[in-house]
Amino acid sequence: MKSMFQIIVMATLTAMAGLASAGPEDIVVGDPWSRASIGTSRPGVAYMTIRNTGDSAMTLTGLRTEVAAMPQVHRTATDDSGVSSMAPAGDIEIAPAGTVALEPGSLHAMLMKLNRPLIEAESYSLILIFGDGSEVAVTVPVLGVGARGPEE
Repeated sequence: MKSMFQIIVMATLTAMAGLASAGPEDIVVGDPWSRASIGTSRPGVAYMTIRNTGDSAMTLTGLRTEVAAMPQVHRTATDDSGVSSMAPAGDIEIAPAGTVALEPGSLHAMLMKLNRPLIEAESYSLILIFGDGSEVAVTVPVLGVGARGPEE
């Protein structure tokens, strides 16, 4: 039989753990969009904002989608001479109450090895994978080839 002290300690620890947690229910994805691709020989791209409404950091560790064999988060960087390059960004930490923007010229979802063209007015599912094993599915609408963002 547990003592009253043990019960109180366990209840307190359980309550504290609940206050300092974040999970997929704390992730809010806003304004997802993608550009139509020209065939499948060039990579596709997806953009969105990812907001963590929880009390602890969440780490985006990967992506999965049926439209590309190799989806990754990439970062665009411009050197002092004005030359831009892209490279895998690795894990992306989203602070408690923080937002990470995947946007043109910065962090973005690079959809390499497209399995099919991204066609304007269609959409596809993109799964965000987090370090705790949780996943968040996002429906990404495909805009025109020259799109600069979702219509306001």
